Amino acid sequence: MTNVQIVETESDMLKCRRAVQALRPQLGDDLYLDAVKKTLADNRQIIFIEENDEAASVAVFETGYNLFRGSYIYIDDLSTLPEQRGKGLAGILIDWILDYAKKNDYAQVHLDSGVSEARTDAHRLYLNKRFQVASLHFVANI
Repeated sequence: MTNVQIVETESDMLKCRRAVQALRPQLGDDLYLDAVKKTLADNRQIIFIEENDEAASVAVFETGYNLFRGSYIYIDDLSTLPEQRGKGLAGILIDWILDYAKKNDYAQVHLDSGVSEARTDAHRLYLNKRFQVASLHFVANI
């Protein structure tokens, strides 16, 4: 059985670097640790599946409460190393988060996903995990 781990130490953060950078290449090695530490300090957790002393797949999620959603989990990032894709690792992380949500009385789990042909497999996974397309997400870059 694949073991899902929670990032707790700087060593864990470094194990996740390549998997995070596969999704967020703008986080070069010089920025990575500081960005992860800020992320964890902002009510987020990182979980990962380790293979060969590094994270093969990683998920970053936050927990919160707001007037619209009630208690919720929001998945910020879900990334698998290119050479590890197709093994079901991201699905295992999603299942872990959904189970965590149920055990801790969160009403909903949310995520946003970019829209492009490259995201087709990710979208298929989310739909297979019973996520629904619920809204459009708008951004104003300032």
